[in-house]
Amino acid sequence: MRRRAMAEINVTPFVDVMLVLLIVFMVAAPLATVDVPVDLPSSNTQPQQKPDKPIYLTIKADLTLALGDDAVAPGALTATLDALSGGNKEDRIFLRADRAVHYGDVMQVMNDLRSAGYLKIALVALETRDAK
Repeated sequence: MRRRAMAEINVTPFVDVMLVLLIVFMVAAPLATVDVPVDLPSSNTQPQQKPDKPIYLTIKADLTLALGDDAVAPGALTATLDALSGGNKEDRIFLRADRAVHYGDVMQVMNDLRSAGYLKIALVALETRDAK
């Protein structure tokens, strides 16, 4: 008696691999965002495209600075930015400031960025639902 070759594809290993990948991405995606807590003001402008690896500079309510998730020493902003951007002054810096931070303090940080040679600064705000 001759045995015939099976022409069916076993999809169980494929489904197992896909489920594992789904779990990995579900765990990794939230870790890829900036987690510095800040109460952002809202804006009704259209959202702009973000680069692949944005540089977020955060001004917290107590006026301390953070680059990404890491705190920045008061006089080390330029050196830390140069290390993070690889010295590329053309990188856009996304500036996030807590709602409680005064306008003058935000301008001081922007002046510090300008004196460091970083002229491309984008202000980050929360999107409102009525943006057109």
